[in-house]
Amino acid sequence: MNRLVKSVLTRLLGLLLLCLQPVSGLHAAPSPAKPGSRPNIIVILNDDIGYETLGCYGSASYQTPNLDRMATQGLQFSYAYSQPVCTPSRLQLLSGKYNVRNYIEFGEMSPTERTLGNYLRERGYATCIAGKWQLGGDRNSIVKFGFDHYLLWWLEKKTKRYLNLGDLVQDGADRHGKPGEYGPDVINRYVLDFITSHAGEDQPFFCYYPMLLTHAPFTPTPLSTATSTERTDPKFFPDMMTYTDLMVGRVLDKLDELGIRDNTIVIFAGDNGTNRDITSRMKDGTEIRGGKDETTDAGNRVPMLISWPGGIKPGRIDDSIMDFTDFVPTLCELAGDTPNEVPAGDGISLVPLFKGDHSGARDWSYCWVSSDGSLARSVKYARTIRYKLYSDGRFYDIPHDVLEQHPIPNTSETSAVHARLQAILDRYQVIEAARPVHKAKPRHTGSHED
Repeated sequence: MNRLVKSVLTRLLGLLLLCLQPVSGLHAAPSPAKPGSRPNIIVILNDDIGYETLGCYGSASYQTPNLDRMATQGLQFSYAYSQPVCTPSRLQLLSGKYNVRNYIEFGEMSPTERTLGNYLRERGYATCIAGKWQLGGDRNSIVKFGFDHYLLWWLEKKTKRYLNLGDLVQDGADRHGKPGEYGPDVINRYVLDFITSHAGEDQPFFCYYPMLLTHAPFTPTPLSTATSTERTDPKFFPDMMTYTDLMVGRVLDKLDELGIRDNTIVIFAGDNGTNRDITSRMKDGTEIRGGKDETTDAGNRVPMLISWPGGIKPGRIDDSIMDFTDFVPTLCELAGDTPNEVPAGDGISLVPLFKGDHSGARDWSYCWVSSDGSLARSVKYARTIRYKLYSDGRFYDIPHDVLEQHPIPNTSETSAVHARLQAILDRYQVIEAARPVHKAKPRHTGSHED
């Protein structure tokens, strides 16, 4: 049953209600569409790669033929913005809300949060998650969050993720790692098995695949020719990028093998910027140092590819902005919602962009990030592609100062965009003011194991 929005009595009250409610209307889940009329959905989230790591974005340091194939066969976003570190991005992707609304602290998600798993299961999808969780809870909470099938690392405890994989949780039971097992292979096989088992059914499926790669520690892959006794060595990062690409290629090949590629939408993105120990060279000769945990473009400008042969013309590059709040409305519209039926959140649907309709495309993004959840350590900014305004007044022209070292004054030429960005900051400041006081734990520093 649709919820009614109370009418505002004064302009001030109206602003308050607007800020405290997400931007989309609240609606009950619609009846599922006719079986077979909606695409299967696979979301692949890589752990710690910025836009500079893929060949299709101009990287010369790594070989990524399968990801480059996704770009040539589908849609590539030039300006996709995540959060600058892991947990905030994952929460934003799953909930469709900016962190100012629902972020608690590193490694946790509220047990009452509703996720993409909930929304798509309610819309008739078989649901699966396989890979890195890092959002707290236990094996019982995963089903509550909407996932019927799961194989997860870092659910109830954190263990080794790569060679000699530690224990995982699989569909309610412990899955003990075996000597010599390589974690990414184990997760990938589970994904392929889920796809295979649901390929011949009328019910569409949703698979969320948050990869273990390419997060530190940087260690050899099964294809590496060199070995190392070091805990982490950046020289293995190119090998880990190659293996990431191989994992994606196996998913694409499986869809082709099963004859369901045309009716399956595959989305690939990074969850935040590359580790700061990694420097990548671009084809034009420039070098980009990773910026994970930083709020520059190196920290939260990530690759974002969407391939759907049955619904997106190949070889398109989109220069509008998208951010991680857009996953929920986009996937719910693909699942059968009308634009007015998508769940409440801060995002907009990207579906019109699939056909080149930019009439409703976003031209700004907002960020509120605080790894420990405290207000005192939160960083807030609103941005367009060119200009970026922080809540402390710093104002940057990003294409001319990508490292954000030289704030610019607000002049008559920038006054209109500055005022617009300030209005966005003011709107979300009202929400921040309503947050409960949070006693911060020691700040997360983006360690090799997180």
